[in-house]
Amino acid sequence: MLFVFTIIRVAFNALGRNKLRSILTMLGIIIGVGAVIAMVSVGQGAQEKVASSISSFGSNMLYIQPGSYNSGGVRSGLGTMTTLTLDDYNAIISECSAVKYASPGVSASVMMIVGNQNWMSRVSGGNTHLLEIRNYQLETGSMWTQEEEDSSARVCLIGKTIVDYLFPQQDPIGQEVRIRNAPWHVIGVLKSRGQSGVGQDQDDVVLAPYTTVMKKLQRFQYITYIRASAKSEEMVPTAKAQIEELLRYRHNIINTDDDDFKVQNLSDMAELARQSNETMTLLLASIAGVSLVVGAIGIMNIMLVSVTERTREIGIRMAVGATAGDIQFQFLTEAIVLALFGGILGILAGIGTSRILADSLGWATFVSSTAIAEAFTVSAAIGIGAGWYPARKASRLDPIEALRFE
Repeated sequence: MLFVFTIIRVAFNALGRNKLRSILTMLGIIIGVGAVIAMVSVGQGAQEKVASSISSFGSNMLYIQPGSYNSGGVRSGLGTMTTLTLDDYNAIISECSAVKYASPGVSASVMMIVGNQNWMSRVSGGNTHLLEIRNYQLETGSMWTQEEEDSSARVCLIGKTIVDYLFPQQDPIGQEVRIRNAPWHVIGVLKSRGQSGVGQDQDDVVLAPYTTVMKKLQRFQYITYIRASAKSEEMVPTAKAQIEELLRYRHNIINTDDDDFKVQNLSDMAELARQSNETMTLLLASIAGVSLVVGAIGIMNIMLVSVTERTREIGIRMAVGATAGDIQFQFLTEAIVLALFGGILGILAGIGTSRILADSLGWATFVSSTAIAEAFTVSAAIGIGAGWYPARKASRLDPIEALRFE
C-alpha cells in the first residue's frame, strides 16, 4: 500500500513540473465529459418532460375518435365522421370489463364574458368521472353532480388562466360568466398544471357537463370522442381490444381495415416518445463523445513525449532496482491521474452547464447519478487505455541505453 501511495506522489510531482501542459492535456477530457453529461441531461430532461406531459392527459387513458370521411377519393382528417354515439359510450361502460371509467366528449369554442372583460376559450364536455380520467384536481369548489348533468345545467369548472383574466383579485366560485348570451355558474377552479410538453397552456380550460355542451352549444346528438380509463396500466391493452371488438360489432364492421373509429393508447404514445428521445440522447452523447476520443489521444501523445523526455530518469530508476513493472505502473498512474482529474472537473462542468441551460433557456434537464458514474468510469478507462502503450514503451527501455540518453 505504501508503494502505491509513493507511486501516486511521484506521479503528481511529475505532472506538477509541467503544470500548463498537464492542464491543457486534461482540457480535452474536461470538455468531453462535460459535453456528454450536459447532452445526456438535456435528452433525459426532455424525455421526462414528454412522459409527464403525456401522462397528464389521463390515467391509463384510451382516446376513442371517429374515423376519417372518404369522398371522391379525398380523405378528410381523423375525427371527421359522426359515427360515435351515446349508445356506444353506454355499451363501453356496461360491456368492457377492463374499463374503469369512460366519459363521452364534445367541445365548442366560446367567448366568455365577465363585466367588461372577455376571453376566448374552448369548453370541453364530459361526465362526472372526467376529473379522474384526465387526472385533474380541484383547487376550490366542487364537481358538478349527476342531477346537474342529467338536467343539462349551465355549470362549469375553469382553469387558472381564465381566473387570472376574468376574475382578477376575486373568488370566481359562485359567480356568473356569460357564454353565448346565457349565464353559466362557475362551481370550481382547477389546480394549475402549467404548459404541456408542446407548449400548450393546460390552465386555459373550461369543463362542463357533456349534456350541456351538446344541447346548448353544439345542438347535435352524436359525440366527437370518448375517453376511457383502464382499471390498471397492465389492463390498458385488454381494454383497448375490448373496445375495438365491441365497436366493430355495434357498427357491423367485419374487416378491421374498414374501422370507422380509432382507439389510441396513450401508453403507446409515451413509449414511442421515449424511444425517440433515447435515440436523440444517444446521438447527442455520441457527438459529444468525440471530444473524449480527442482527449484520449492528447493523453497518449503527452505520455509518449514524457517517456522521451524522461528516458535518462527511467534508466537511473532501473539502475537502482526498479523493475519493468514498476516503471510501467508509474507511467500508467500518471495517465490515470490526468484522466480522473479531468473527468472530475468535466463532471462539475457538465452539471454546471445543465443548470445554466435550465435557468437561462428554460430547457428541462435531468442529471442522473448513473450518467455521472458512467462518466467517471469512462475517464478511468481512458487513462488506462491512453497510458498503457507509453507505459509499456517506458518499461521496455534498455537501462544502459537509457543512461546514455541525452
